[in-house]
Amino acid sequence: MRAIRLASAVLLGAGALTSCVPAADATPRTDFGFSVLPSTVRAGGEVTLHVTRNRACRGEAAVGSMAFDPVTIPRDESWTTVVVDRDARPGAVYEVEFTCDGSTGIARLTIARGRPAHHPDRHPTHHPRKGVHAGEGGTLAGFDLKEIGLGAALIAGSLGVAYHFSRRRTDGDAD
Repeated sequence: MRAIRLASAVLLGAGALTSCVPAADATPRTDFGFSVLPSTVRAGGEVTLHVTRNRACRGEAAVGSMAFDPVTIPRDESWTTVVVDRDARPGAVYEVEFTCDGSTGIARLTIARGRPAHHPDRHPTHHPRKGVHAGEGGTLAGFDLKEIGLGAALIAGSLGVAYHFSRRRTDGDAD
């Protein structure tokens, strides 16, 4: 009888933990890293498209979106800049598709509300051949304290419920 309660408590805890996974983390990931910086920009503004070069992404990287014209990042470079279309819809979220050596990944680009950005002195962008190979800045990049606190509370609550059910005795169990 006690094993059934313990198994139920474990399954309840596991169910609670798996239901806490955000939808973005449940989707399959690509074998290479990519980013759009900044992830929010006004129509007509400029964004930097970055790919992380590794075994999964050695060749040209194609980047496309409804927010700007398609571009290619050459095999010996890791980034390029593009100008977002001036007619991009303010408040809209556009998908940015990165494809490299058969792998594809999607990033999001949000168009900020406000007037389109103005670039009176457009100069060609120089792409350095070498540079810093940096990531997002640590193990907690992209998280905030509310998400961490909520996750910790859900885990602690699940473990507490599992412990309570495993330790609870009925009148028939007491000898």
